[in-house]
Amino acid sequence: MMVKQHMLFTLYSICGIVLKDILAVSVAATKNKLRGAQGQFPIVQNMTVTEGGIVNLTCRVEHNDNTSLQWSNPAQQTLFFGDKKALRDNRIELVRATSQELTISISEVTLADEGMYTCSLFTMPVKTAKAFLTVLGMPKKPEINGLTKPVMEGDQITLTCVTSGSKPAADVRWFKNEKEVKGAKEVNASGKTFTVKSSLQLQVNRHDDGVAYTCRVDHMALTATHEETTQVLEVHYAPYVEIKHSIPAPLEGQYLKLECVPHGNPSPDPVLWTKDGGELPDLDRVIVEGRELTFMALNKTDNGTYRCEATNHLGTSHAEYKLVVKDAPTTSSPSTTSPAPTLPDTTGPLDSKHLNSAVTGNRDPNALPGPPDHALIGGIVAVVVFATLCLIIVLGRYLARHKGTYLTNEAKGADDAPDADTAIINADGNHAHAEEKKEYFI
Repeated sequence: MMVKQHMLFTLYSICGIVLKDILAVSVAATKNKLRGAQGQFPIVQNMTVTEGGIVNLTCRVEHNDNTSLQWSNPAQQTLFFGDKKALRDNRIELVRATSQELTISISEVTLADEGMYTCSLFTMPVKTAKAFLTVLGMPKKPEINGLTKPVMEGDQITLTCVTSGSKPAADVRWFKNEKEVKGAKEVNASGKTFTVKSSLQLQVNRHDDGVAYTCRVDHMALTATHEETTQVLEVHYAPYVEIKHSIPAPLEGQYLKLECVPHGNPSPDPVLWTKDGGELPDLDRVIVEGRELTFMALNKTDNGTYRCEATNHLGTSHAEYKLVVKDAPTTSSPSTTSPAPTLPDTTGPLDSKHLNSAVTGNRDPNALPGPPDHALIGGIVAVVVFATLCLIIVLGRYLARHKGTYLTNEAKGADDAPDADTAIINADGNHAHAEEKKEYFI
């Protein structure tokens, strides 16, 4: 009896140990299963691609027990199941397929490829992750409409820039010679893309001739550059004229060139030169070459009003230049002798400085040079002439009186002397009778 009880006790002990081991194994398996289930969750990422480009879609799993991965498109069509291709589309290729990753590529992406893509992990239950593929529409090169060539001055025109195919809508800007100007923008949807239009109104004048207007399109799909179109305005306008001269104050004998500069579109060529309303005189000395009028050596006969006239089919314009030729400055040659002193004019008051310089011939270093005093010079000349005349008269009377006395003495001595010399000597002793024979010339 005791043996039987002992055997039962031993049997119960063995069963308890076995049950305990089974329970421990079961708990460990359950924990491992739960841990694996938590790591078996697909990870994906949203992607953006430009229309016509290529994009990779990647699905990853941290812990996987060889469970298959699958990619599906927005229409829930299977693209790849593991490494097996399910959809016949040559644009879709397998990049990598492992137990922890499934990566595929889509080339030549179109706007129709945009949408939600699904990565599935075939566990129990199936686990999924979704990635959104955004496709950017590339804007087309802009076109500028509304420009006719040529444009007449004063016309009002409207330039319109249009670009289509952008997604999202593109940004359109206007530039006038690289300086931005504001236009009126309009956006219209066309399916999944947008058409953008911008208008610019202009009142055209002659300063717009040759100006470049550029329409520039900016978009996130244009990462490295931008699309733009440029149009250059051609404005026709009536001419206006200006005359340029080579020297500001023409002097006699100088060289002078007049240049007629016409501005107009079409260019107003040739130009017409006239003088005082008539033709140019002396064409041998005055040379006309195209727009230039050249005087080789000016003289006062060239004085007058010179007119340049320019014409195109929109009108006529002219400019005038009044030529006044002045005397050339005279330069005196240096003298080797000192100038004679100049006597002061006694007819007018002179200060001590002028008197001193006139008598001594010295120049006052503080005196400023000025124009010659013609009245002073005339007075000095008159005084010199008058003094000379007076001196001649006095000298003449003196000589005449002495000549008469000599002749009288000679006659007196002739009565008693044999020659003239003896008569003169004898005349000295006869002073008492001399007065009777003197002759006077008045």
